[in-house]
Amino acid sequence: MFESLTSRFSGAFSSLRSRGKISSSDIETTCEEIRQALLESDVALSVVEDFIADIRQKSLDALPTMQSGSNQANAIFEIVNSSLIEILGGQARRVRFAKNPPTVIMLAGLQGAGKTTLAGKLAKFYADQGNTPLLVASDLQRPNAVTQLQVVGESVNVPVFAPEAGNGQGDPVKVAKAGIEFAKSKQYNMVIVDTAGRLGVDADLMKQASDIRDAVNPDEILFVVDAMMGQDAVRTSQAFLGGVGFDGVVLTKLDGDARGGAALSIASMTKRPIMFASTGEKLHEFDIFYPERMASRILGLGDVATLAEQAKKAFDTDTSAKLEAKFVSGEDFTLEDFLEQLQAMSKMGNMSKILGMLPGAGAMKKQIENFDEGEIVRTKAIVQSMTPAERREPKLLNGSRRARIALGSGRKVSDVNNLVDRFSAAQKMMKQVRNGGMPAGMPPGMGMPAMPKVNKPINKKKSKSGNPAKRALEQGQ
Repeated sequence: MFESLTSRFSGAFSSLRSRGKISSSDIETTCEEIRQALLESDVALSVVEDFIADIRQKSLDALPTMQSGSNQANAIFEIVNSSLIEILGGQARRVRFAKNPPTVIMLAGLQGAGKTTLAGKLAKFYADQGNTPLLVASDLQRPNAVTQLQVVGESVNVPVFAPEAGNGQGDPVKVAKAGIEFAKSKQYNMVIVDTAGRLGVDADLMKQASDIRDAVNPDEILFVVDAMMGQDAVRTSQAFLGGVGFDGVVLTKLDGDARGGAALSIASMTKRPIMFASTGEKLHEFDIFYPERMASRILGLGDVATLAEQAKKAFDTDTSAKLEAKFVSGEDFTLEDFLEQLQAMSKMGNMSKILGMLPGAGAMKKQIENFDEGEIVRTKAIVQSMTPAERREPKLLNGSRRARIALGSGRKVSDVNNLVDRFSAAQKMMKQVRNGGMPAGMPPGMGMPAMPKVNKPINKKKSKSGNPAKRALEQGQ
């Protein structure tokens, strides 16, 4: 979503770093470039003006104490980074759990923002942490909304309280109240109430949402907003804040092609934190919103923290420990290990998104966009077509075996050869790194320290003397 903004920020700081000693006019030029970038990304004008005034003043104040050269550009970069984090909300905020369960979370927002799917994502998120959520179908207005929530609930294995069929029939306030009582009786520790939306803000929508709020007294009211709405997202959030009130914002469709101004405007203009973000259509593509991580991505530094968290979820703990032990002991990384890594990578989701979290991903935009997701599937097919012995010992892969593997995986022999060659090169590189060496292309001094070697008893064979009498004497000792 922030590709254009990231590109503009990167260009502004690249230009700043090339100037050496920075003057007040350089700061002014950079501020103007950032201002244009934010306006083009649909950030609210008042937010932009406040942001630019803040970084301009802080940069000018810090200029006399800055060291010369590239350190000056880096100091201004840090000022911009901290200001970005501030307008995005400062710190991540979690849901406040009730002292006496269940914790009640009410969802509000316009129709089409993705509330029902978001309800399922939120339920899965907390169920995975050991909680026992219950979904309550209080959207009785939209056609098939109750059915959709039931389908979503079933897909994440979370129960749904739905006494009414909906489709314009039933009292949503009574359903919400009954849902809370049901949760208490069945000892669910969390209730997520899905409410009705409209195509636009109107009095009926506000009245119904307010009545549900008053009836269930929620611990958290989350305003669900489509991040692709741009300036309309800010106006809608302000209308809901005045009409119903909410404690936090959930951004959906952050994986879309919009310019992303809503994310930079809502927290600042409503004084309510963005608490969660939905980054895709799949139910696991959802997480806590971290302002510092989003600022890092906008400034082209990637999001290594989120990447590490996703990898930790995808990679089995026992498998990771086994591979680490192999690396330390000096055992070879096998194709069986490689297959396990491929399967874990598949669990992490879309590879283009994963690559986009790496620092400097903006400079590889075309390569990332052209990444062939099917390549992982095809590679897995080749490795899975091998026998366990072949995976453990690639040296067994002679011509006839490679032909059989190609046939079994639906690939060409050249594809099998290419995979084996790349795997062999990776094996050699791992040995080199383990022994303190340096892979080709890395600058001097970047090698890793050699892994400790295990001392093994050495049984040296003594050479036998050619003299028969001397040999007999040796054997007698």
